[in-house]
Amino acid sequence: MERNVLKALQLCPLFEGFAAKDIEQMMDSISYQLIRLDKKEVFLPAGTPCKFADIVISGEIIARMEGPSGKYMQITSRTTGWLLDSAFIFGKNITIPVNMVATKPTTILRMSPQSMQMLLNIDERFRFNFIQLLSGFCDNLARKVRMLTLHTVREKVAIFLLEQSKMKNTDDFLLQKSRQEIADSFAIQKFSLQRCLKEFAADGVIKLKGKQITILDKQKLMALAHDKEARAISARKKG
Repeated sequence: MERNVLKALQLCPLFEGFAAKDIEQMMDSISYQLIRLDKKEVFLPAGTPCKFADIVISGEIIARMEGPSGKYMQITSRTTGWLLDSAFIFGKNITIPVNMVATKPTTILRMSPQSMQMLLNIDERFRFNFIQLLSGFCDNLARKVRMLTLHTVREKVAIFLLEQSKMKNTDDFLLQKSRQEIADSFAIQKFSLQRCLKEFAADGVIKLKGKQITILDKQKLMALAHDKEARAISARKKG
C-alpha cells in the first residue's frame, strides 16, 4: 500500500483506534482502486446511483446543490481521510443528491459495497466507527437544515464565526475559504456576508483584516448567534 494512502486512512474516522499495520492488513484483504481527479473536475454528478464507498486520500471534494438557473449552495466539503456518501452506501436505489466536485487535484480510494461489508464484518471496532459516522452525518444534516431555514443572516454569520473559533481553538484565526465560498455554504449572498462582517467589526464584536478574524467580544457574538442582541439593537434604533 502506498504510504500516502495509509497515512490518509489513519486519519479516517472509520479506522479510529487502529494501528497502521492493522489498517494495512485489513485493506490487503479487499479490492479497491485509486481515482485521480483534476481541479474543478466533477467526481459524482447529482443523480448518479450510489454504488461505491469513497474515501478522500488527498485534495478536497465539495458537495453542492445546484438549481436550474445555475445558482448553487455548498452543502459540505471533505478533505483527507473523510468518507463520502456514508449514509447512502447500503441504500436501495439511492442516487447522489448533490454534485461532488474536486476543488484541487484530488485522489479518491474507491471500494465496492461488498468490500465495505467485508471490512464491517472483519472488525467490531470498524463497524462501531461506521455507526458513529452515520450518527454524526444525521446530526450535521439536522444542523445544516436548521442553519439554512430557521436562522437570520446575522445569526448564520455569528454561528459560523463561533464554530470556526471552536474548531481552531482560538479567537484569532484565518479564514481558509473565500467570501464567496463561505456565503455559498449557508445560502446567502456574498455582499450580505461582507456587510454583516463589517457591521460586527463596527460594533466592536470582531476585528477584521482581510481573511484574519479576531473575536473581541465573544459574549456579544453568542448573543448575536441567537439574534437577541440584533433585535435589541433594532428596537433601540426604532425608539
